[in-house]
Amino acid sequence: MIILQASKIERSFAGELLFDNISLQVDEGDRIALVGKNGAGKSTLLKMLVGEEEPSSGQIHKKRDLSLSYLAQDSRFESENTIYAEMLLVFEELRQQEQRLRQMELQMGELAGDQLDSLMSQYDQLSEDFRQKGGFSYEADIKAILNGFKFDETMWGMKISELSGGQNTRLALAKMLLEKPELLVLDEPTNHLDIETIAWLENYLVNYRGALIIVSHDRYFLDKVATVTLDLTRHALDRYVGNYSSFVVQKEQKLATEAKNYEKQQKEIAALEDFVSRNLVRASTTKRAQSRRKQLEKMERLDKPETGGRSANMTFQSAKVSGNVVLTLEDAAIGYEGQVLSEPVNLDLRKLSATAIVGPNGIGKTTLVKSLIGQVPFIRGREQLGANVELGYYDQTQSKLTPNNTVLDELWNDFKLTPEVEIRNRLGAFLFSGDDVKKSVGMLSGGERARLLLAKLSMENNNFLILDEPTNHLDIDSKEVLENALIDFDGTLLFVSHDRYFINRVATQIIELSETGSTLYLGDYDYYLEKKAEQEALAAAEAEQHQPAQAAAPAPASDYQQQKENQKEARKIARRIEQLEAQIEDLDQQIAQLTQSMQATNEASELIKLQAELDDLTAAQETAMQEWEELAERV
Repeated sequence: MIILQASKIERSFAGELLFDNISLQVDEGDRIALVGKNGAGKSTLLKMLVGEEEPSSGQIHKKRDLSLSYLAQDSRFESENTIYAEMLLVFEELRQQEQRLRQMELQMGELAGDQLDSLMSQYDQLSEDFRQKGGFSYEADIKAILNGFKFDETMWGMKISELSGGQNTRLALAKMLLEKPELLVLDEPTNHLDIETIAWLENYLVNYRGALIIVSHDRYFLDKVATVTLDLTRHALDRYVGNYSSFVVQKEQKLATEAKNYEKQQKEIAALEDFVSRNLVRASTTKRAQSRRKQLEKMERLDKPETGGRSANMTFQSAKVSGNVVLTLEDAAIGYEGQVLSEPVNLDLRKLSATAIVGPNGIGKTTLVKSLIGQVPFIRGREQLGANVELGYYDQTQSKLTPNNTVLDELWNDFKLTPEVEIRNRLGAFLFSGDDVKKSVGMLSGGERARLLLAKLSMENNNFLILDEPTNHLDIDSKEVLENALIDFDGTLLFVSHDRYFINRVATQIIELSETGSTLYLGDYDYYLEKKAEQEALAAAEAEQHQPAQAAAPAPASDYQQQKENQKEARKIARRIEQLEAQIEDLDQQIAQLTQSMQATNEASELIKLQAELDDLTAAQETAMQEWEELAERV
């Protein structure tokens, strides 16, 4: 079923066309990724689809009573509520329904005959509706969503006005997921999220029942969630079935086919025009020439395929070949004075390897990089560079750039013997041309500074590159160009990145950092996830398999008495759980019998008596269930 449809949408600003001829259809359950170059108008199109902006022309139709939630890049909500109270507002209607059910339960003891029958019938209907809408699980849903977005129980009492901007945006997304609208429109939802939270969100959205439209620079996220990709260009919105990686392949094939067909038609047109010009004036061939001219007039001319704007042409080359062993690090402890972040860390990097460093936030990934280049000393450990290794470093803070320099001077000052034309050519390859090279570094955007720093690094011709978050600030096109350049690099790579798609394409091995040191995985990011899952499953199975043997193993003399006490307590709890389960089952039967008795009598006094008994049994059952849950948790 179609829930949203747009036809021939156009948007202009002050007479400047942003896009036109945009049509799309969203069906129930669609999972749509909206992609396009920076500045193509993706966020503007989303705002028009949700009704925040109006198109210059064209029509947008939504299903009647469509429930829709929209997360903008800077989404915030103002509220003086606490985090938990704000989440409860999502279920206000359910909570009122819950109160109505409690009131009806009290009224049952006051009514008889047809009135009681009518009330019980209403109660059954309302109770079933309450159940189907999630009335028995909404509090658990709130807790799961808040924990998924790293709002642990200690934060639930915080006022929303006290949250940071990033926390506020995360909470806005959490509330939208609890609302479960038919259409969820998300503009860069992974901003402000760490890898663990993004993975949690991916799994949640994969199982989301409503439709999704997502704009994101996180290509791995789009691969996991999207099943349809819409490519926004100036004059069209092209639809591709498949996730982002599938779209990249399909678009490349489409552009190649269009280019081939265009070239073929151009040759055909040239041949026809040449025939007409040579034969139209000759009496013997004029009819054939006129026929060719009519053929030309009727021909539907193909437009030249749009290849989009300019793309960077990044390259990295090494001036000399390093030895086979590039870097070794033995039993290192990384961190700062008085605080060890990870130990022991071991590295053995060989020529032409590409190693990604991963791990939770705060574990010391950037600290390890800074220690390797000598900015932060190792607490313990031994580092050794190999023969002929020349090291280049990309700093995510971009501190090596001088704000007062022009773009041209930033490179030329470090490479004074290089002719200006070569400097300009290198800058042009990284998308700095014309007057761009006269801009001051301090006036550049984050993406421009990233490209400038990469251009500077490419001039050094090192054979070992250490990169700290090189894709930060880059748009998708620049990320893909950088990936290709690093894949073709004839040296060795060691890098930190939160971009899982980038890691997947570039890395040949993964180093995971944890508090207990480093672990090596010989493969890309998907392989790393697969092996981690295997290891966790194996560890769980081994723990379960060895648990009885460990329990039966002789305990040390000093622990013998404690072990006996623990076993005694465990047997006691197990017996109590069995007693409670039998008690709960017996109470269920008694409650069922009482309910039947209440339905079979119309005597008010008898109903009041039975209702009192039912209340006592229900209270006893709740007490038994609470004790059973506490004991089960202890077990």
